[in-house]
Amino acid sequence: MSSEEFEKLDDIYKSLYEELKLIPEKALKSYGEERKRLVRSFDERQGEAEEVLQGMEEELRGAPSSYRNSMTAKLRLHRRDLAKLQRDMKNSASSFGSSSQPVGGSHHGIYSSQNQQSTHLQSQRALLLQGNDSLNHASQSIERSQRIAAETDQIGTDIIEELGEQREQLDRSRNRLVNTGENLSRSRKILRSMSRRLVTNKLLLGVIILMELAILGAVIYLKFFRR
Repeated sequence: MSSEEFEKLDDIYKSLYEELKLIPEKALKSYGEERKRLVRSFDERQGEAEEVLQGMEEELRGAPSSYRNSMTAKLRLHRRDLAKLQRDMKNSASSFGSSSQPVGGSHHGIYSSQNQQSTHLQSQRALLLQGNDSLNHASQSIERSQRIAAETDQIGTDIIEELGEQREQLDRSRNRLVNTGENLSRSRKILRSMSRRLVTNKLLLGVIILMELAILGAVIYLKFFRR
């Protein structure tokens, strides 16, 4: 992985952040279904931003050391800004109904009770959203763990196959060495046999030469010296 991929994810996060930072103010000025729609939109964009930040963390682990410090600082700044937006959005959501209270004294208790119920519901919803985010993060962590386990298993399988191929190569090399040793043994036997034959041939040749010399001497003696 390289810092180029990190920069691409950084651009995607900045685009999401520009959309997110406008939602709390809009939610503060809206009511009813419009505010609910903005809350849902914020949750969706926030989830996407979290996924992008997680991708940036993964890129950070494999980044060159010369880039790591600046990338870490940038990632920390993004998380701080996103956490601030989450607090702003919670404040905007918890203020639902506070700006539309009537002034009439006879209905003050009723509207106060309604506002308290609305605030309680918003708090419960915020807790549910946090729980949902935690579950999403846990699910993503499990998926990453499963993916790493699968990759590790594949690497182990490849190593076993490679070791099997190397063993076959070693077996073939050992067989070739055995065959070479057998060939050398046969060659030595042939050379010893040829050496014995050569000595025998030399001895026979010497005997023949001596016999010829003896015959020649006898012929000369009988022809010239015997009367």
